[in-house]
Amino acid sequence: MTPHEARERVTTIPVGRRLFLGLVGLGALGVAFGGAVQRRLGDALGSGLGGLLPGGDRFRIYSINGDFPVIAPSAYRLHVSGLVDRPTTFTLDDLEAMPATTMVKAFQCVTGWRVPNVEWRGVRLSHLLDQVGARPDAVAVSFESYDGADTESLTIDQARLPDVIVAYRMLNAPITVEHGGPVRLYVAPMYGYKSLKWLSAIRVVDAVEPGYWEMNGYPVNGWLDGTTGPTNPDPSLT
Repeated sequence: MTPHEARERVTTIPVGRRLFLGLVGLGALGVAFGGAVQRRLGDALGSGLGGLLPGGDRFRIYSINGDFPVIAPSAYRLHVSGLVDRPTTFTLDDLEAMPATTMVKAFQCVTGWRVPNVEWRGVRLSHLLDQVGARPDAVAVSFESYDGADTESLTIDQARLPDVIVAYRMLNAPITVEHGGPVRLYVAPMYGYKSLKWLSAIRVVDAVEPGYWEMNGYPVNGWLDGTTGPTNPDPSLT
């Protein structure tokens, strides 16, 4: 099944798009001016966007399209292709059978809100890249979503960081649709927009391809405050 065919089989849940569309400029402001502005944005937005999920975990749930793609765990497919020796399609069972990494990390949104001590579980992205034989000339990794709109990218060095995972559990349970399940990307050292939801495809490529949020003004390198690490090889994209 190709990524397009998989998306054709996905149903959707509609959500309020107005909660989402006004955040692009606010997120860019938060990146530009740092933690103090982000905290004020979170305080201002919290009453309207906070607590949208039961349980009070304080995640704010956004959607580009105004709906959530619903993928049955048994129908989930992750297509990995590009500059690899062995293009492969993985099922959820395949991912769960691989060596797992569990970490407890915060989720930090660029607009200011933060959820501490979230337990994440999944497969290191570096392990998947090794499984498919990422080639030595690979420069970056691009990601696609089952929503058909969101995209993301990391340099190959960023993708191989030990706290970058293809996650299938969070909050001590399978990842829900609202949180981007059944499988999403989790990039611990970067802002939440880098952690693509409803992950459908991974492509190993020869140049950084700015994702949806980067095309709308967010930095390609979305490092959290005080975080250092591999940077984008093209300074014009930072």
